[in-house]
Amino acid sequence: MVNFGKVLASDQLEEWKEYYINYKMMKKKVKQYVQQTQDGGRNHEQVLKEFSRMLDEQIEKVVLFLLTQQGHLASRLEKLGQQRAILTEHSDISQVSQVREAYRQVGLDLVKLLRFVDMNATGIRKILKKFDKRFGYRFTDYYVSTRANHPYSQLQPIFKQVGIVAVAGALTRNLASLQDHQGSFISIYDHPSITLKDPVIEQINNSVQKLTHSTTFLTFLGQHAMIIPEDVQTSSEDLVDDQSYHFMSLMLNLVNTFLYMVNTYIIVPTADDYSVSLGAAATVCGVIIGSMAVAQVFSSVYFSAWSNRSYFRPLVFSSIMLFSGNVLYALAYDLNSLTVLILGRLLCGLGSARAVNRRYISDCVPLKIRLKASAGFVSASALGMACGPALAGLLQTEFKIYAVTFNQNTLPGWIMSLAWVGNLIWLWISFKEPDHFAKENAVNTQSSDSGHGRNDNLEGGLAQPLLTEAKERQGENADNNENDPKESHKAATSIAAAYRLLTPSVKVQLLIYFMLKFAMEILLSESSVVTTFYFNWSTSTVAIFLAVLGLTVLPVNVIVGSYITNLFQDRQILVASEIMVLIGIASSFHFGSSYCVAQYVVSALITFVFAEVLEEGSTCPSCPG
Repeated sequence: MVNFGKVLASDQLEEWKEYYINYKMMKKKVKQYVQQTQDGGRNHEQVLKEFSRMLDEQIEKVVLFLLTQQGHLASRLEKLGQQRAILTEHSDISQVSQVREAYRQVGLDLVKLLRFVDMNATGIRKILKKFDKRFGYRFTDYYVSTRANHPYSQLQPIFKQVGIVAVAGALTRNLASLQDHQGSFISIYDHPSITLKDPVIEQINNSVQKLTHSTTFLTFLGQHAMIIPEDVQTSSEDLVDDQSYHFMSLMLNLVNTFLYMVNTYIIVPTADDYSVSLGAAATVCGVIIGSMAVAQVFSSVYFSAWSNRSYFRPLVFSSIMLFSGNVLYALAYDLNSLTVLILGRLLCGLGSARAVNRRYISDCVPLKIRLKASAGFVSASALGMACGPALAGLLQTEFKIYAVTFNQNTLPGWIMSLAWVGNLIWLWISFKEPDHFAKENAVNTQSSDSGHGRNDNLEGGLAQPLLTEAKERQGENADNNENDPKESHKAATSIAAAYRLLTPSVKVQLLIYFMLKFAMEILLSESSVVTTFYFNWSTSTVAIFLAVLGLTVLPVNVIVGSYITNLFQDRQILVASEIMVLIGIASSFHFGSSYCVAQYVVSALITFVFAEVLEEGSTCPSCPG
């Protein structure tokens, strides 16, 4: 594993080496502070003052060098501006290319400066995070708030890039004015919708976007979806360009996500009634609902492996499996077979392509819109979770066509089967396989006689970005792990070996994730049984109640990601959420002589909402161990 200190040492420019933050020294200082406070040699106030002063000095070093380099770039742009004015005045078109290349060289130097700022900004964020983690103190909030808002702030040039953006603007404007060799120059300010198609400008824009994206709401959604890692790739590492990106294919992945979530929850309001109609107990609805999630455990494995070679075929297979599963689910009523019913739900779970949907966004969407696509993934999931029960509430009718029964129990299956047929047709017509798969297939076809083309292509082609991403994630874990055992470098050869590689914090988070999902599934699957038994609720009422619960997912995530995590430590949020889930579950029990609607609704809201908070905390990539 490669930690950030090693990444910084290997990626920094040699000629600027002395101007980077000394991350290794600060990391050692943090360890010393911890030891000194534990031994009683220093109190927390002394440590905070010394660490603040040290960090101020490191940031000042970076900022002063940044300002110097910005001045050099500005001087070069000023001289080039004079040359451009002379060319324009004398209409010397022959020298335009030479001046344009000089501007582009300035742009490339600006990209180097942006990467310098990015590396230092990442180092500052990481050392603050490490300090908070080791001391259990929210020092980052204090430091950023006092430094960023000060009139003499030195954080603003790093995190706001005001001067750099001004240089980038001057560069873009002058390159745009040289775009037309005939002299009818176009101003980027008069025509803001016009995008300058220049590779250097695109590199600059991508670098600026990378520096600024982490404070946006869309990034939070992407991290919650486990698509965008905390430290995303730079523009030079991003393998997806605008030409290879296909918007309709992205939409089809989001539609697949939405339909699958609808498919999961559309049967919840009527599952108890369906099981009773087949001669089983109402509580068997828990098995019916949960069987889909059980099958999804297995489908995620083969879909993840399949997505190494194709996205189109897994999505087609997903639609076919879900169509078949829903047809069996609907036919189980006329066949009077609980086995067929459960088999249908198992087939639906085996058609879960959520791993493919996440992977497509991560690998096949350009960096500049990947955050929006990630937000769309989370939004589609939340909307599907709410629409499923709501749609079930509208299907309160009964009729027959020949020998096939259509009622509130079977209609969810028939509706979803039609939806998946439509999705399959749309997929077949509109989906475009990413270019790297198309190239791989072409190479495989040409080298089929040798017998080695396929394996070589998989190992040398697609495997590379996956390994890069894995190394980035491992680097984050290594940076947070002070004791890096040798065993962690070895590949796991069995489930037991993989389990031994898990750190205690990961084991705890996996246990939390399992328990919260267990609590949520119990709440949802037994809601119709409980409400019918105690309150005599109709299917429509249960559907509305579950839809309202589903609608809380997105706002809860927004509040937690945008506000709560800035006020409290992640560990505190997790502990408080666990306590609230426990309170919600305990308050749902029937203790007294009566059991009212208010008690059940409040307890369900507490359990569901704080389980969502727990899910955000236990799956967010930025959460410390």
